[in-house]
Amino acid sequence: MIRKSAILLGLPVMLALTACSDKAPDAPVPEAAVTKQADSNFADTMRSNDRGDAGDAQQIPDSEERPVMQVQVVLDRLGFSPGVIDGKEGMSTTNALKAFQTANDIDETGKLDDATKQALVRWQDISATRVVTIPEDFAVGRFEKIPEGAEEQAKMTRLDYESLDEKLAERFHTTVETLKMLNPDGRPATTALATTDGAVLPAAKTTATPKPIATPNQTPSASGSAKADATPGPVSMFAAGQQIRVPNIGGDFIDANTDLDVSWRDTLRMLGVGTDQPKAARIVADKSDSTLKAYDAQDKLIAAFTITSGSSHDPLPLGDWKITGVAHNPPFAYDPTLFWDVSDSEEKQQLPPGPNGPVGVVWIDLSKEHYGIHGTPAPETIGRAESHGCVRLTNWDAARLAEMVSTKTKVHFQQ
Repeated sequence: MIRKSAILLGLPVMLALTACSDKAPDAPVPEAAVTKQADSNFADTMRSNDRGDAGDAQQIPDSEERPVMQVQVVLDRLGFSPGVIDGKEGMSTTNALKAFQTANDIDETGKLDDATKQALVRWQDISATRVVTIPEDFAVGRFEKIPEGAEEQAKMTRLDYESLDEKLAERFHTTVETLKMLNPDGRPATTALATTDGAVLPAAKTTATPKPIATPNQTPSASGSAKADATPGPVSMFAAGQQIRVPNIGGDFIDANTDLDVSWRDTLRMLGVGTDQPKAARIVADKSDSTLKAYDAQDKLIAAFTITSGSSHDPLPLGDWKITGVAHNPPFAYDPTLFWDVSDSEEKQQLPPGPNGPVGVVWIDLSKEHYGIHGTPAPETIGRAESHGCVRLTNWDAARLAEMVSTKTKVHFQQ
């Protein structure tokens, strides 16, 4: 059997990776780390308990109810992505609510109104957060500061995470700031206090400022050894073996028997994205509301994502297009002549792959030359920044979309 990545990844895809980034990368993503699984689920030990196989589940009560985050978690699980899960109402959450309402024949208000609350009741038992223990193999990595210039980036082996904190944030579809908020003083926010022997005693809420924990930033990993002159990334707040509270994302089952390229399987694992995704017959990117929606063969709305799409200098190419291939963890051919905001005197560079690269973890190539749908090194900017004409999503949303589409999927761009 030919592996999926071998079918979809072709030379045209690699040639197209030359035109689509609005700035040098400044936030990161995943790194290969393989752990043998005894069961059929290749997801890491921080997995959700959707299938009752999360042996690491920690029953530690949260310090407060988090209604907005709970809704974001449910929408993310259903495929209507709120983007960054942070417990705050914003454009991405509004877009996700509108998509959920449309899919469930509810008036599209984008608000958590009574009708929407009633439709969400069936998922009310899904908590907003859960507590996990950071496994050793997840914490091992080469955490280096990403230089700003393309010439310096080209000297690196990978454009990877700058810190374990950033890696954890992408794993749970959130931000470092949110993780720190959920873990004051570096411990899970809770109404209970864990003693040295593991017992739990009642305690008041704590809002102390988290204290940084030294995490080895230059540990060799599966992606290669660190360069001697590399600059370590920022000191991480979290470390291996530490219990932390995280958004309770789900849908992260990775079928260990699916014939996937190993590096892409590890990427899905690091992003908490499962292999069990619905198939999209067509996708529509709409500039007017910064969304990309996916529909199945029966034209039912099955997923929606907030996007960044084009700018006044490089507008979104309107019309119908085809998907010519999907490149997993692609390198990036940096060509200054294709960027209006970069001097043509700069030299072309071949940037290494990595979640912190200009196109993130995946490039969905389109029949429009130099244009594609891809990830980002800065998930918090989605829907707010501009692009060079391409369609950009968070890395986890881009990875999920990549598992939904094929060269048979129709593509339409509108505004």
